[in-house]
Amino acid sequence: MAYSEEKLSEEKVFKDPVHRYVHVRDLAIWDLIGTKEFQRLRRIKQLGTTFLTFHGAEHSRFNHSLGVYEIVRRIIDDVFAGRPEWNDSERLLTLCAALLHDLGHGPFSHSFEKVFDFDHEDFTRKIILGDTEVNKVLLKVDPAFPEKVAEVIAKTSEKKLVVSLISSQIDADRMDYLQRDAYFTGVSYGQFDMERILRVMRPREDQVVIKKSGMHAVEDYIMSRYQMYWQVYFHPVSRSAEVILTKILHRAKQLFEENYSFKYEPIHFTSIFNEKVTLEDYLKLDESVILYYFQIWQEEADPILSDLCRRFVNRNLFKFAEFDPAKEYKKLAELGSLFKKAGMDPEYYLVVDSSSDLPYDFYRPGEEEERLPIHLLMHNGELRELSRESEIVDAISGKRRTDHKLYYPADFLLDDTGDKDVKKQIRALLEL
Repeated sequence: MAYSEEKLSEEKVFKDPVHRYVHVRDLAIWDLIGTKEFQRLRRIKQLGTTFLTFHGAEHSRFNHSLGVYEIVRRIIDDVFAGRPEWNDSERLLTLCAALLHDLGHGPFSHSFEKVFDFDHEDFTRKIILGDTEVNKVLLKVDPAFPEKVAEVIAKTSEKKLVVSLISSQIDADRMDYLQRDAYFTGVSYGQFDMERILRVMRPREDQVVIKKSGMHAVEDYIMSRYQMYWQVYFHPVSRSAEVILTKILHRAKQLFEENYSFKYEPIHFTSIFNEKVTLEDYLKLDESVILYYFQIWQEEADPILSDLCRRFVNRNLFKFAEFDPAKEYKKLAELGSLFKKAGMDPEYYLVVDSSSDLPYDFYRPGEEEERLPIHLLMHNGELRELSRESEIVDAISGKRRTDHKLYYPADFLLDDTGDKDVKKQIRALLEL
């Protein structure tokens, strides 16, 4: 029997708080889960710094990846199986892409990427195609199989239906993380009727469509996503922790470039700081490694690095104020000048952070990024774009919401050290 068709002698299950159970029968899937590259995802949190705001948010990308796999497995085994539009020969490809879609995420994911200009999708591809345990498993299916999986995850595959199951405006990735993140943060916003959505999904040649009767469940899903972004993902306290995390990494890199003598040499960062990072170096990084350095950097002689690390480790975060960059740029310049007089480097202690989200959109000619719309399958077989039928979705479609915050260390501004007059001026500008 071909490896691609081999099954385990007995089904394996993972107990899961969101989906109850994650079922594995395919030997290839079981082998992929056991690779060291996939096991690394246990050591990377799904929500980065959010655990400093919602203390339950300690779940990992390992949890999430299994969840996405399980949703896709249910769709293709329980809903699509036997339908003429679904090609069952693509089953294993779809399951592998679902399982491995987040494989290249680094520690504290998006913050880490921004500082070092990394792309986790690029590293996902390198892991799948490189000299790795994951690659060896995929090669057992077929010599061309690793490239096929990488293409699905990169959204360059010709198999558009397979891509849309994992990456679209209503995909298994979003359906899992909304529910999982809501569960672990303890909020109710991310809950929606996934069972109903799965039942009304239908395969088409280039994407998944939704039966018209399931429109209200999709409306609920989109509103859940909107609420989760503004109440959880863009929470200002989590963003404060992200600002400090980002500034720690920036400071460490700057010190390295200035040939600063670290008490504890950051050997795990050397190739990154030199911009010569290898896949092997990258895979050694996880959040336990990063937090180890944050712990020891608290004792560094550099006052900025040690202070920022103490703030992160002990959750002494920056406070924030509402900020309008279009109207308050003069105020920001004035604050920057006063911060310097007070002995605080505004590069590290006065930070504007912006968040932006587009809850739902459809492709508009001339725009940068094409967004495949959600289509409803009408009773007569016609396809209609969701916002044409739903007043709720139409009301938010194409509307980007952006929020700006100004972060600063309120504790320093409120203590009795340093130039009291300068601090008083800063407090007045910040309306402390």
